[in-house]
Amino acid sequence: MIDSHCHLNHEPLSNNLEKVISRSKSIGIEKLLTICTTKNGYDEILKIVQIDPIIYGTFGIHPHESSNDVLEKKEIIQKFNQNEKIIGIGETGLDFYYNNSKKNDQVESFKKHIEASIDLNVPLIVHSRSAEDETFNIIKNYEKDNLKIIMHCFTGSYEFAEKLFKYNTFFSASGIITFNNSLELQNTFKKIPLERLLIETDSPFLSPVPLRGKKNEPSFIEHTLKKLANLKSVSQEELDVLTSKNFNNLFFS
Repeated sequence: MIDSHCHLNHEPLSNNLEKVISRSKSIGIEKLLTICTTKNGYDEILKIVQIDPIIYGTFGIHPHESSNDVLEKKEIIQKFNQNEKIIGIGETGLDFYYNNSKKNDQVESFKKHIEASIDLNVPLIVHSRSAEDETFNIIKNYEKDNLKIIMHCFTGSYEFAEKLFKYNTFFSASGIITFNNSLELQNTFKKIPLERLLIETDSPFLSPVPLRGKKNEPSFIEHTLKKLANLKSVSQEELDVLTSKNFNNLFFS
């Protein structure tokens, strides 16, 4: 299994990394991708990726932080190149659910991250909430640039997903698909092709059923894998192999 999106620099994970990594390995996790969300947090990411061979990282600014952390494309590229275990750009994107940062700041930050990922030829980790049309309208401007996109913690419509297929887009299922009130999202994942799927925890957030109420961690991903396998009518073993292959092809081929 591969946890394609977690935040190992957030508490309580950051205070218990040795045990968190041990529990991850005990259930068969072979890679953890820990995601950067702020400029100041990147130093922690750089330290964490050196702790164990299974840990990789990214550099990026969450849309909520885009009014505080203003970046140029050149700086994003420079930060990415600081360590060979940094393998993606993000988390970036658009989130208009809360007014944590100005819309124009989010849009400009998103574009700079996209352009940096194109120049580097590496995957882009995209956060999109209450912004389907705006997210798509930006992405489609880069349709000739061989994008590699992960729609992290995807909660969008199937129509949105279908429009993104042509842009080499993968869709990551989180613990949300295990929630009783996520029937529409479950139906969306039933339709998304297997070769487009990844799994993630987004830990320490979004613990899956039956662990809701607890702080999430990478080892909880097996519950999301089980639910997604059920939705796709395949075995857990088959889905494990497929999602791991998708991740490895995206980041390492």
